[in-house]
Amino acid sequence: MEDAKEPRWLSSDEHDVWLTLVGVMMKLPAALDAQLQQDAGLSHFEYMVLAGLSEAPARTRRMSDLASFTESGLPRLSQVVGRLEKRGWVHRSTDASDRRITLATLTDEGWEKVAQIAPGHVEAVRSLVFDPLTKAQSRQLGSIGKRIMSAIDPQDRCLRESAPL
Repeated sequence: MEDAKEPRWLSSDEHDVWLTLVGVMMKLPAALDAQLQQDAGLSHFEYMVLAGLSEAPARTRRMSDLASFTESGLPRLSQVVGRLEKRGWVHRSTDASDRRITLATLTDEGWEKVAQIAPGHVEAVRSLVFDPLTKAQSRQLGSIGKRIMSAIDPQDRCLRESAPL
């Protein structure tokens, strides 16, 4: 019978760091959601859909690419895009060159909404994430985040491109 491999338990210091990271992972999204709900009536996910479209060429992405960009599945993305369509901020259409592909496009009204809410969102990100850090710590956070993302998913977009705030 093969010996069971001993678990690699966390040290006391690693345990403390892990609990801090878990707290950040849980509370930062909630804080960003609260800011966007209060200022714009949007969730952070809805904002990321709009921001992802705002930075795309011609403000248009394939729905499958937008799902990857927002780290979501197509069913959830489709529901959210449907809500954003009802508000007049996004329009879906079929790709003329491949009718199997659905495109999402940020409308002019959607562009205006992003331009209206981006300053408040960036201020929330700045006050919650960057203001408490020194410039050196900010660079370290970026480096640490990329190393962790590389271990989780070496193909992740944050390792290849800048993601919008």
